[in-house]
Amino acid sequence: MPELLSPLWLLGLIGLASYVLGSVPFGLVVARAMGLGDVRQIGSGNIGATNVMRTGNKLAGALTLLLDGGKGAVAVLIARVLAGEDAAQAAALAAFLGHLFPVFLGFRGGKGVATYLGVLLALAWPVGLATCATWLVAFKLGRYSSLSALIAIGLSPIYAGVIGYLPVLAVLLVMAVLVFIRHKDNIRRLIAGTEPRSARKGPKQ
Repeated sequence: MPELLSPLWLLGLIGLASYVLGSVPFGLVVARAMGLGDVRQIGSGNIGATNVMRTGNKLAGALTLLLDGGKGAVAVLIARVLAGEDAAQAAALAAFLGHLFPVFLGFRGGKGVATYLGVLLALAWPVGLATCATWLVAFKLGRYSSLSALIAIGLSPIYAGVIGYLPVLAVLLVMAVLVFIRHKDNIRRLIAGTEPRSARKGPKQ
């Protein structure tokens, strides 16, 4: 019995620690640290990098993107070292859920795009790179941040299957579905033609 309980306890602790790490609201922390106020009172009210960008501070947005992605990647990498690939997948899902439902913000968190990409790069880096490249191409063509994310994340499980990362397919599908659910308002606006585009750089801007 102890031989069975020990790995289970370790997996549980890894899951809990990953959830807590994922719950850290870096968008809120970065915005406040840089004197930008409460990002929940700006734009869409979301704590993610896209909304932090709406403060006009690109550095704050970039830091939020890196930290939100980084917390997911760190959770996966530590779990893999401690307990192997199954634990890494559990940590990925736990960190992702922490971002969506953070204990520090009354379980009202972000939409999960950056954290998804972070855990994906740590779980299966070729799939992660393909997904990031898809986002960049889609954004370059359409200038819709939300649509670009949905296209890239929607394709990522397919990439995993094609490239040969079948063991992570289930966790990717679960997270991808949750990302789409969190973007339901964006999807409605995209269908209605009212979703805002990101501004293009130009001499008048």
